Amino acid sequence: MERRRFLGSCAALSGAGGFSALSAWADSASRFYDRAALVDTFGDPLRVKSLKDETNYVFQFPYAGTPCFLLKLDRAVDAQATLKREDGSMYEWRGGVGPGRTIVAFSAICAHKLAYPTPQVSFIRYQRQSSPQSVAQAIHCCAEHSVYDPASGARVVSGPAPQPLAAILLDYDAAKDTLAAVGTLGAEQFDAFFSKYEFKLAMEYGEGKARKSVGGTTVVRELAQYCRQTIQC
Repeated sequence: MERRRFLGSCAALSGAGGFSALSAWADSASRFYDRAALVDTFGDPLRVKSLKDETNYVFQFPYAGTPCFLLKLDRAVDAQATLKREDGSMYEWRGGVGPGRTIVAFSAICAHKLAYPTPQVSFIRYQRQSSPQSVAQAIHCCAEHSVYDPASGARVVSGPAPQPLAAILLDYDAAKDTLAAVGTLGAEQFDAFFSKYEFKLAMEYGEGKARKSVGGTTVVRELAQYCRQTIQC
């Protein structure tokens, strides 16, 4: 099944002119899903130039119920990082995309106890400035104080998280200044996530609908628009 998914995604990328840029990710640590173009709340293609620096954006991928962070950092992210999953296996993260390679994306499901942004509240978010509990320019989960560095593949900086956040593979179209999510890199936690929150997700999305593919597009919103309260720590 993974081979069929990979081959299907390769064909889609080739047809879109993006395969050559993403072929370097085609290794054992990457998994490809149905391509999802990032769009704004009006359904129009999201332009990278419209993104604000160091602002939390959220979109769903690869499933309707799995949120991800999209970040435009204030510096180039062009350094490769060697990362380790909880099982000890290693993988390579190759930095950001877009103009200046400032754009990164990660699963917003914490690698410790699977805290994630909901429409009601988010315990996990990117923070620009340092706080008593965390360093600056980091993704911090206030549930158990796991801290991740988005400029280094969401490497664990501190806290109990046993591994980095899974990275979201993005395809950037320079001619159109648009983005599409095409896969993941690193340790996915989707099975554990759906198992833990099965009842909650069924109430929010409907029975079985949280695990449906997002389809051809996925909407990007600021975290402040997506959820009513963001916990600060």
